[in-house]
Amino acid sequence: MSKQFAQWVSTMVLATVVSTAAQAQSALLPLWELGVFAGTVTTPAYPGSSDRASRSLALPIFVYRGEVFRVERGDVGARLFSSDDIELDLGFSASLPASSDDLTVRKGMSDLGTLVEFGPRVKFTLARPAPGTRVRLEVPMRAVLEFNNGVRQQGYAFEPELGLEVRDVGSGWSLSATASLFFGDKDLNNYFFGVSTPYATATRPAFDAQAGLITTRLGLRLAKSLTPDVRVYGFVRHELMEGATSKASPLIQQTTGTSVGVGLLWTLARSEQRTVGR
Repeated sequence: MSKQFAQWVSTMVLATVVSTAAQAQSALLPLWELGVFAGTVTTPAYPGSSDRASRSLALPIFVYRGEVFRVERGDVGARLFSSDDIELDLGFSASLPASSDDLTVRKGMSDLGTLVEFGPRVKFTLARPAPGTRVRLEVPMRAVLEFNNGVRQQGYAFEPELGLEVRDVGSGWSLSATASLFFGDKDLNNYFFGVSTPYATATRPAFDAQAGLITTRLGLRLAKSLTPDVRVYGFVRHELMEGATSKASPLIQQTTGTSVGVGLLWTLARSEQRTVGR
């Protein structure tokens, strides 16, 4: 995997701290923005791992909010349909790679490459209980591609997510709280948790994973403008694997895990033209 691609993926992961709630500041936002994002994120190397993957980078960020093509909130995608309460798009998301040599229970196994998910997503606004507040439901179905000395498909992911967004929770902070269920097919579960016979040892028995729940995720994102051009972000995401289909895998070291990220976005230029931010 090239250094440039790894940096792009790291940018995608770090940009998750640019929360959905942060984009709700105004009904109309600049069509495009150009800036610099600096941040750090630390996360379990894979669901159920006690080892961690971390990145700290300062990289350029481009936001574009076109009628169809959009680059914002760490997503790159095409919006196919949009109304006040329903939106259908095609998008990408990404996760950090991890070397098995650095992972206690995976030593000798294949590395976990950079994962890029691509596919359709339907977003529903379920309620607007107060001004600047909404309850939403996102239903994505995505193919999972691994970039690691080539490109290979590693299955399919399905992660319905329920979220609450609040534009102002005091002193200018915006908030997004989410809960999701992350499901994978047999291939994706085996990618994370399967142990084939050649990699089996006395302490790492062979394991054939089945399709089903991978983990439950609870997330909280916060954002605040320090100046018109400088904005600070933070997120925390907690994973629970008590009901996971592959809980018995020898590669699962713990049934909980927490990801944390912080970042600062400095906008250097923005368009005069305005558009709807969603």
